[in-house]
Amino acid sequence: MTQQVKFDQELIQRYDVTGPRYTSYPTAVQFHEGFDHVAYERYVAASNADLIPRPLSLYLHMPFCHSLCYYCGCTKKITRHPEHGESYLKSLFREIEMQGRLFDKDRVVEQLHLGGGTPTFHTDEQLTALIKKLGEHYLLTDSEEREYSIELDPRTVDQDRLKTLWDLGFNRVSLGIQDFDPAVQKAVNRVQGVDQTLGLITRAHELGFESVSVDLIYGLPLQTPEKFSKTLDLVVEAKPDRLSVYNYAHLPHLFRAQRMIKEEHIPTPETKLELMELTINQLTDSGYIYIGMDHFALPGDELTLAQQSGSLQRNFQGYSTHRDCDIVGLGVSSIGKIGDCYSQNLKTIPAWQHSVDAGDMPIWRGLALGTEDRLRRCIIESIMCHGVLKFSDYEHRFGIDFYDHFSTEMHEIEQQAGDGLLELSDDSFSVTAAGRLLLRNIAMVFDEHLNRAAKTQKFSRVI
Repeated sequence: MTQQVKFDQELIQRYDVTGPRYTSYPTAVQFHEGFDHVAYERYVAASNADLIPRPLSLYLHMPFCHSLCYYCGCTKKITRHPEHGESYLKSLFREIEMQGRLFDKDRVVEQLHLGGGTPTFHTDEQLTALIKKLGEHYLLTDSEEREYSIELDPRTVDQDRLKTLWDLGFNRVSLGIQDFDPAVQKAVNRVQGVDQTLGLITRAHELGFESVSVDLIYGLPLQTPEKFSKTLDLVVEAKPDRLSVYNYAHLPHLFRAQRMIKEEHIPTPETKLELMELTINQLTDSGYIYIGMDHFALPGDELTLAQQSGSLQRNFQGYSTHRDCDIVGLGVSSIGKIGDCYSQNLKTIPAWQHSVDAGDMPIWRGLALGTEDRLRRCIIESIMCHGVLKFSDYEHRFGIDFYDHFSTEMHEIEQQAGDGLLELSDDSFSVTAAGRLLLRNIAMVFDEHLNRAAKTQKFSRVI
């Protein structure tokens, strides 16, 4: 994929629609309750029986936060009562045991990710007990190749705590910042200090953490290009290995917390586009590689190397490495991927907890992929991760004639090529500098479920 990015405002406005982020294909909209724990356990058994079983990636959802960030659309629970977190962990331990019994004990956990919510809502003692419980039921590793990460709210972590996390085996951390401007922080109810936050990045590097990632958001209330540029300058000076700079989607009808944000303070679409252009230019000028969509990484980071080697993937954490892993989702609302199926846990804490405490797998819904789904998943992932599609790769693997199989889709691809999003040849296409901002639009061409949907589905805008 070209590393150049071209901002063509007329083209962006023409393609300014809503669409999936493709952290999976098919997307979670297609998950259904007909896929239950019986189906899930069948896929796990088949995965264990593979000649060379895949390693595992564990995702644990930790939903608790001390305070409410108004922009947040995550599955979360705001509480000042530590006993709620303790009760949740007891149920999570039971699910770890139930899931652990399903998997062969020789399957190494190459990836571990604690997301939220705020995982550091929990005490060091609780996190220590959690890692111990995981080690009792899964084959954790101390290999330097592992990716064991935890999301941090800098307001809940000091440098001593960071050392404790390192001692527990985490070698990657992700820090939420969003914006350093005081007015913006106050408008979204997330006030945190610059020195404390950037000090954690410095200390993480000193301790030896392999990757330090930072989350920012553009399009928040009261943001301006001038003020956000200062935030970018401060962050770049601390040199995190990765940055995720997300576009704020204001959807108060879906997320009640966003109703606390004043509509008149939200930047206009034109300002948001200016913020996006500023972000890409400022970060790439500072030496970061634009991976795609909202992800940036230093040249030596695993994310960059995975894109160069062809092993980059999309999953429910965004761009990721270790594409050969089966993903086990643990905790409320978490999503897993075993072989050619997706599964999602029950979405509310009471429902999830009731199921687990009763000894039942808390699978809410999921999806088993057919051959056509697998074909289109490969195509969409190639577009999103690498910006290149070689038709012969899919003809040989799936036994199709690409132009015959995708005759309708290729008509639209030809239109996109005419608009300058793609360079199209007889046997392939590649994304142009102008098309890099519109990867989702290109991928949507091959989304069979989206294109045949009877009603409009709810997704964020592509830009």
